[in-house]
Amino acid sequence: MRRAPVLLAGVLALAGCGKAAPPADTAASDAPAAAETAAPTTPAVAPTAAMGEQIFKRCAACHTIDKDGPNGIGPNLHGIVGRPVASHPGFAYSGAMKAKGGVWDAAALDIYLADPMKTVPGTRMAFAGVIDAADRQALILYLEDQSK
Repeated sequence: MRRAPVLLAGVLALAGCGKAAPPADTAASDAPAAAETAAPTTPAVAPTAAMGEQIFKRCAACHTIDKDGPNGIGPNLHGIVGRPVASHPGFAYSGAMKAKGGVWDAAALDIYLADPMKTVPGTRMAFAGVIDAADRQALILYLEDQSK
């Protein structure tokens, strides 16, 4: 019974990690027509590192970003841009993340942050992802800025 408050706190913390997925279009016959007429979306405002700082607040339940900061539930993300995957000292990465390999550059982060559990099946990062591309770009700009 003592585990219930701890589990509830964990669930609530993870619930704030991602955005809800946009509602699916239920009319399948309308999908092709909508896709043909839809213009490419560009953000009204160009993403900035300051915007990314606000988006990072979703990540702060599990990650820190300060230089020499501690690991949390997830690894400290200071210097993540340009760092090899699964390489932060003192953090116990999942086997799936260790097997991923590569380097966290902007392109790799963009793909991963869109849908972490699909990109790295078996990851322990229980995060729905940052669905909006402009939000991901702003977050990556913030991570790059914090990597200096």
